[in-house]
Amino acid sequence: MGRLQSDQSLRRKGYRALGYFVIALWVIHATQALFHYHLNWLGVYPQAFSGLFGIVTSPLIHGDWGHLGNNTVSLIVLGALTIYGFSRALWPSVLVIWLVSGAGVWFFGRESYHIGASGLTHGLFYFLFAAAIIRRDKTSIAIMLVAVLMYGSMVLGVLPWDPKISFEGHLFGAIGGVLSAFLFQQRQPKPHVKQYDWEVEDDLDDEEPYWIPPHHQTPVSDKLSDSTRE
Repeated sequence: MGRLQSDQSLRRKGYRALGYFVIALWVIHATQALFHYHLNWLGVYPQAFSGLFGIVTSPLIHGDWGHLGNNTVSLIVLGALTIYGFSRALWPSVLVIWLVSGAGVWFFGRESYHIGASGLTHGLFYFLFAAAIIRRDKTSIAIMLVAVLMYGSMVLGVLPWDPKISFEGHLFGAIGGVLSAFLFQQRQPKPHVKQYDWEVEDDLDDEEPYWIPPHHQTPVSDKLSDSTRE
């Protein structure tokens, strides 16, 4: 019961944090639009010292309302799935995805400002995918199937199919997600599988006879007989 209450508390905190993060994204972009001020310079600019700060700030900046809207829906869905299934692994995983995505773009990206939270969304998707493969429990697999059903196209999002899209952010976000799955998924205990009485009886039937002493066998005493006593 204690573990269940702890998970529920972590989930509530996770959902609130997700909501606050989404609100912050919209406030930032609305401020840009209202004052006609572009914050693209807060993105990651590869291999430039001034672009290092973008590793932290780039997921907060979006190019237009459509860009923000698409990432918002993805964040809500994939974030909620991650919180539900992996509340104990959420924060370290998000941190690794965030940093690996930004650092990978800084080292290997094309010369342009890379902005947007899609590296984070791809990281969450690949985290759920990899965690399900590693754990292979019903809950993880069900969550992964929902993610694939809704965002299976993210598998191809790591490829350079559109020069206007930062596939580098997607790729390194995905790498961060897989890395996080290997590092942190075990923090979330696997759901307890209830074993029914009939399953226990079947297990006993399968045991070798020498594990189950015959009812007519006389127990062996731990006392020495008179003839063997020294």
